[in-house]
Amino acid sequence: MTPSGLDTVLLDVDGTLIDSTYQHTLAWHRAFADHDLTIPMWRLHRAIGLGGDRLVAAVAGNEVESRLGDALRDGWEEQYEELLHEVGAFDRATELIAELHHRGWRLGLASSGKPDHTRVAIDLLGGDGPLGGWTSADDAEDSKPAPDILQAALDQVGGHAAICVGDSTYDVQAAAAAGWRCICLRTGGFGVSELYDAGAAQVFEDVAELLDKLDETPLAKPTSW
Repeated sequence: MTPSGLDTVLLDVDGTLIDSTYQHTLAWHRAFADHDLTIPMWRLHRAIGLGGDRLVAAVAGNEVESRLGDALRDGWEEQYEELLHEVGAFDRATELIAELHHRGWRLGLASSGKPDHTRVAIDLLGGDGPLGGWTSADDAEDSKPAPDILQAALDQVGGHAAICVGDSTYDVQAAAAAGWRCICLRTGGFGVSELYDAGAAQVFEDVAELLDKLDETPLAKPTSW
């Protein structure tokens, strides 16, 4: 992909713009516990960023997925909705979206979450405003680290090629599978070294640091990469 083709920024939601990683972890932990399954919290945390269609098998094995997968996902959804009131946007996340729009980028939220959860996140970020589109679990057959949700988000905003912003190794892998690069934030709980080892283009502490250093990144303006 030539540099002149880059016109879109695709932003992950949970753990990147919205401080929800640990609520998701707790919701999954409670969903498993309801079926007398004890999955260590650290293992669940490490799997946040995978789609729910992948997470159960990743942390508990294929047999549990086959036997209880749908019930666990239903339980996670119910538990997470009880925690939604605790979730908020990261500091300056709305400002980052506005600044990227001001600089001429097409913007899309590339989320594989439930549609109503993503809608709550958008409201926390100040509404649709400059967003050209957003995705949910309904928009792709395969979730991250597959690239499907990124391509769906790109198609929604009418973009040509994207730079991605995420918080997990799964975001990096999905971007790479699409042929794009990913700038990462540490706010999902992944370490700097492992994000770089996964192929992250740059890693920042949080949204605020990324915004302050925007001119040092390919997000400085469209076609800058």
